[in-house]
Amino acid sequence: MKQSVKIGIVAALAAMLAAPMVPAAASAAPSPTGLSHGVGAHHGVGHGVGHGRQPHAVPTKDGPTSIAYVEVNNDQLANVGRYQLANGANAFDVAIIFAANINRDADGDAVLYANENVQRTLDDAATQIRPLQAKGIKVSLSVLGNHQGTGIANFPTQQAAADFAAQVSATVAKYGLDGVDLDDEYSDYGSNGTPQPNQQSIGWLVSALRADMPGKLISFYDIGPASDALSSSSSTIGSQLDYAWNPYYGTYSAPSIPGLGKDRLSAAAVDVQNTPESTAVSLAERSQADGYGVFMTYNLPDGDVSPYVSSLTQVLYGQAATYH
Repeated sequence: MKQSVKIGIVAALAAMLAAPMVPAAASAAPSPTGLSHGVGAHHGVGHGVGHGRQPHAVPTKDGPTSIAYVEVNNDQLANVGRYQLANGANAFDVAIIFAANINRDADGDAVLYANENVQRTLDDAATQIRPLQAKGIKVSLSVLGNHQGTGIANFPTQQAAADFAAQVSATVAKYGLDGVDLDDEYSDYGSNGTPQPNQQSIGWLVSALRADMPGKLISFYDIGPASDALSSSSSTIGSQLDYAWNPYYGTYSAPSIPGLGKDRLSAAAVDVQNTPESTAVSLAERSQADGYGVFMTYNLPDGDVSPYVSSLTQVLYGQAATYH
């Protein structure tokens, strides 16, 4: 996968020293990440409504929940809302801001951090987030590692996981988001003297988030040590997730998480800018035939790519998509 933004050594060092993203203050320095999904070393190379007014009634559609990740280092989140089906329904149901990070502070604790582009998207909620929610599209924040040894799979104690969950839930509340997406990439477990992953960490985090955010979305990008832990965890943990999806673009493989049925899984993974349209259509056809309830896309760009999107919506919903 291509790196979505190239940052010089000086900028990278500055980012490592930047303050964490907490509800009271915004981060300013860019993160050294910004990498595309699906390059996690563990598996190999591959990849509630928000605050304010309730959305207006919108036309409905029959078919899977459609996910659109947006690399906000490069593209505008608001573009997700410009795609409509022939009957006026939204082509996409959930927009995910890619991505905030898990940093490590001087005490070794996990802290939530946003680079300047993610923070700008959050701060510009009036133009980037609220218009989507007004259309009935939910908006989540992706959270993943930042090469500092800390991630969602190595919280050493249940309290440490709960402390990080509290940061996430406070950020979701502050910016009027609809949930969080958990991604176990780029953590570099073991660096900086950090512990290796453990089987309990992701379960502690999911349970704490669900307690803190009843009614909000919690989704899982099925990759990394956290994926292995969830695949063998109790169904009590998996049932607290809303969705999970295959992380390897251009492939078809459903996550296996006890407690999470196929109505909440995407076996397909489509990178809008890199997966050939014919492959994407084939993945949509297989998803429909197999009855999966979610269809995940990544890397929706600025501008009009409605022919590509329409090729998918024709299969998933029996309607063409247009760009407004």
